[in-house]
Amino acid sequence: MKKVKIVLLALLLVYFGWLLIAVARHPYPGPAADKDPLEVQGVYHLHSMFSDGWASADSIARAARRTGLDFFVLADHGNPNLASIAFEGWKDGVLALSGSELSVHRGHLVALGFEKPPGPFSRNTETAAQEVRSLGGFTVIAHPYSKTRWSWGDPAGYSGLEIINGDTMVRSHILPTLPYLPALFLRPRLLLVKMLDDYSASLNKWDSLNQSGKIFGYFSADAHVFHKLLFSFVRLHVLLDAPMDRGFPEAKRQVLEALRAGRFFNVVEAAAPAGGFRFWGEQEGRIIPMGGSADPDRPLTLQVRTPWSFGHSLVLIRDGETLLTTETRSFRQVVRAPGFYRVEVRLTGRPSLGGRMPWIVSNPIFLRKD
Repeated sequence: MKKVKIVLLALLLVYFGWLLIAVARHPYPGPAADKDPLEVQGVYHLHSMFSDGWASADSIARAARRTGLDFFVLADHGNPNLASIAFEGWKDGVLALSGSELSVHRGHLVALGFEKPPGPFSRNTETAAQEVRSLGGFTVIAHPYSKTRWSWGDPAGYSGLEIINGDTMVRSHILPTLPYLPALFLRPRLLLVKMLDDYSASLNKWDSLNQSGKIFGYFSADAHVFHKLLFSFVRLHVLLDAPMDRGFPEAKRQVLEALRAGRFFNVVEAAAPAGGFRFWGEQEGRIIPMGGSADPDRPLTLQVRTPWSFGHSLVLIRDGETLLTTETRSFRQVVRAPGFYRVEVRLTGRPSLGGRMPWIVSNPIFLRKD
């Protein structure tokens, strides 16, 4: 019996030694610079007790404040979910926005920024998207490759596509990541990074849709439980034209218009903080932001700038194909070939993500006529 106890103790010591090494190999650097008031961080696609979430909208707002978010977007199930929409406003110093996740015949479709409809939206996907647009809103295809999978048809003017679905990744990796469970108390972001799944299929589909259309990519939390934990998993960094207004109607307009226009980039925030990343184009003195279009008959100068001292590489992608890769903090590239251009940032020398998956995914700049 004594030998068994010694063996068990030795195994326990080895396990905790392995865990401490794993934690030590996943440092989380602090912010690179003072926060830019034109860059706001938020989490998109949350569920509250207004539908099938396990937390009240008020508790979600408190968790968002404690996590340092500037905004969050509820997407409770409904057709639409009027109770969730009525919750919108400034809550605990955080901008609370609400849309609705619609169940349509092709799958699930998140509708945002629409005026109250006179009745329920159509169950026909294309009709529902048109109804949302007629009410001033826009739509995002939800979790196309998990849960209720999307059946692809002809483009119907969708504004966005979810590339990452945080809820799916967490649920599918609970058992494989059990050895890292104590990291929840030591470095919870390590546990989240270990739950990150390969999302190249969604990236490839997104690129193929942008060959003939204009659709923006979203990292979606789709949080039903553990909201505060998932607030540190994936985020949207939205670039505004002016600091966020303290009045709710204007602040809502600022964030939704930036989302509608694609002026944001997506981050696996659990791997490292990403504030300060910038990607833009210049053409004859005109600034072209992410989501914008430039004249294909004239050259376009693309520029990327990052503020971080830790290792990372910048990847410029045109129409889904890698155009250049550099490990510098910035680059300037003149392009003439029509198409769409986006940037991925990958962490180097970091075992958490390494070269497996992008840490940051920008929205594209289009060198073609809309």
